[in-house]
Amino acid sequence: MPFRMTEMVGCEFPLFAFSHCRDVVAAVSRAGGFGVVGAVSSTPEQLKQELSWIDDHVEGKPYGVDVLIPEVQAVKMDITADQIIAQIPTQYRDFTRAILREAGVSEEGADLHGGSQRPNTSLGQELLEVSFNHPVRLIANALGTAPPEMIAAGKKHGIPVAALVGAKEHAMKQIDAGVDIIVAQGGEGGGHCGDVSTVVLIPDVLQAIEDAGADIPVLAAGGIMNGKQMAGMMAMGAEGAWCGSVWLATAEAETTEVFREKMVAASSRDTIRSKHRTGKFSRQLRSEWHQKWEEAEIPALPMPLMMLLSEPTLRAIDKASVNGNRAAQELATYFVGQGVGLVKEQRSAGAVVQSFKEDFAASYERMMGLLE
Repeated sequence: MPFRMTEMVGCEFPLFAFSHCRDVVAAVSRAGGFGVVGAVSSTPEQLKQELSWIDDHVEGKPYGVDVLIPEVQAVKMDITADQIIAQIPTQYRDFTRAILREAGVSEEGADLHGGSQRPNTSLGQELLEVSFNHPVRLIANALGTAPPEMIAAGKKHGIPVAALVGAKEHAMKQIDAGVDIIVAQGGEGGGHCGDVSTVVLIPDVLQAIEDAGADIPVLAAGGIMNGKQMAGMMAMGAEGAWCGSVWLATAEAETTEVFREKMVAASSRDTIRSKHRTGKFSRQLRSEWHQKWEEAEIPALPMPLMMLLSEPTLRAIDKASVNGNRAAQELATYFVGQGVGLVKEQRSAGAVVQSFKEDFAASYERMMGLLE
C-alpha cells in the first residue's frame, strides 16, 4: 500500500521510531519502519560515531536524525559548560546530593562536570553538519520552531525537515517557517509535550494546515503504542505515526532492565508531566524522584540548568538500581507516555514493527468491512 510518507523518506511502512538508542533505530528501519536517532545529548564526535554505526547496521534502509537547535536555552551561546553549571544554585546541588545519600547511592558518577568542556549543552547546527555527511533521509527539530538555517540546509541537501508541535498555534509557526512535515504530539506522549490530547490535536492541526492553504503531511504522536491506534490516527487524516515510548520496553533500548520491568508493571495513570528533569514539562514515569521535589516545594530550574543537574544524578540512581539498591529502584524514572499501560511484555524492536503492521492491516480491513 503506497503512503505519501514512505515515498518522501523511502521506508516501507510509515511508522517512525524516535529513539536515543542506535540499535532500536537500525532494527526498526531494517523491519520496514523508519528509525530516527535522538542526537540532542551527543557531541558532534559522538554523533559521527553513532551514525557510522547505523550506516553499517541498517542494511541500506533509510533513517533520520532528531536534533535540537538552541532556541530554547536559558543561557548564552558563547559560554563554556563550566560557566553554565556554575549558574546552578547551591540549594539545588545540596538537595540532589541529599536524595542520593538517603537512598544509599554513591555520588560517584553524579558529577555535574562529567569531564565535559564543550561550549554548550546543545550544538544543533554542528550536529546538522555531521548528519548531512551521512545518508540520512529526514531531519527533525525536537523543540521550538525550526530555524531558517535548518530549513535552508534541508533544501540544499534535498532532505525533508520535520518539526514537533503540541498545539495548533505551534503548527502555524512551523508552516510559516517552511517545514516539510509536522509531527503533532499530544499530551499523552513521553518526553516534552503539551497538554492537548492527541485525538484533539491531530484534527486541529490538520484544519490549521488546510486553512493556511498548505499541503504538509502530519505524523500523529502521543500515546500511540500499536497499529490499531495508528490506523485510527490515519483515519482522521494523519499520514503515519511517530512513536517513542513503545520502543523503551524493547530488548535493544537504552533503558535499564529495572525500568523496563517498571514499564510492564505500570498503568496508564502512572506517568506525570513534570519540569523536574529538563526544566520544561515532559512526561515521565512517576517515581520517588518526583515526589521528593514536590514535597520539598522546590521549583524547577530553567532548561538547560535543570537537565544538567538531574541527568547525572538520575544516571547514578539507574546504576545503583541495576545493582539491586531498592531505594534507587523506587527513584528510577525515565521519559515515557501514558501508553505505558498498553505495554504487557518486553519484545524486540523488529517484533514491535511487525505487530504494528498486523494491527494496522486488521484495522484497515475492519474499516473497509464497515463501509461495505
